[in-house]
Amino acid sequence: MHAVDDRSDTTSHFSGQPPSDPAAEPAAVGVDLGSARIKVWASGRPLLHVPAIGDSLTAPARLVRRGRIADHAGLRVALTRLLARHHRPLPAGPVVVVCRPVSATPDDEAAVRELLTAALAPSRLLFVDGVRAAGIGAGAAPGPQLVADIGADLVEVAVLAGGRVVGARRAEVGLADLIDPTASGPVLNAVADLFTDLRRDPGCAGPAATALGRGVVLVGGGATRPHVPARLSATLGLAVRTPATPLVTAVRGAGLAALAALRRTAMTTA
Repeated sequence: MHAVDDRSDTTSHFSGQPPSDPAAEPAAVGVDLGSARIKVWASGRPLLHVPAIGDSLTAPARLVRRGRIADHAGLRVALTRLLARHHRPLPAGPVVVVCRPVSATPDDEAAVRELLTAALAPSRLLFVDGVRAAGIGAGAAPGPQLVADIGADLVEVAVLAGGRVVGARRAEVGLADLIDPTASGPVLNAVADLFTDLRRDPGCAGPAATALGRGVVLVGGGATRPHVPARLSATLGLAVRTPATPLVTAVRGAGLAALAALRRTAMTTA
């Protein structure tokens, strides 16, 4: 397990005072069920993540494959154990925002909703495109933005504008498919092909053209691989920027989205 201390956003901001009853404290939670790691951001608590691998010692199984739950029971056990690491347990009824892959199906979302409802019993459960969450977590400036997420099983790219995804594509290839980890060509070529397809889409060609001068925000495991950002920059002919913590940028963005949703709820019910 790895923990990133992320206590700067706490739910005591709602009233300006610490809650009188910690058990009743509202909570915002961001979740990213990646093929490589399970990640959870919770307001006022450390950010936690663990490998998305089952318990079997003889044949460890991947719990998530190509953005879809592969082992529902195993993933629920892993998520429950991860949540138990919090020294301050989450209160009942948190607002949960979960990252979803580009082009997730209703069945994919239903499986995630069932899992998180059982594990967290949320008062609200919302989905956010992982590429949009990455933009939020990276602190994207106003204006169109290009985002690329290179993960273990998926490559996703998007054009963001006005706080929303105006176009996105994905390819079911990732770092885990590379026979030689240093030969990143197939993955980088997939990113280039997806961006080319986006630029040809009339619905997002304009924002994409505007965003080109700002370069690409790269997140996911690919952003941590030596030489991948530079090689991607050469492949695309664009500047590539990586956030300080690219492995957890998306889940942090989901958590910030959950915190915003929780604040809106508090304001409307005050």
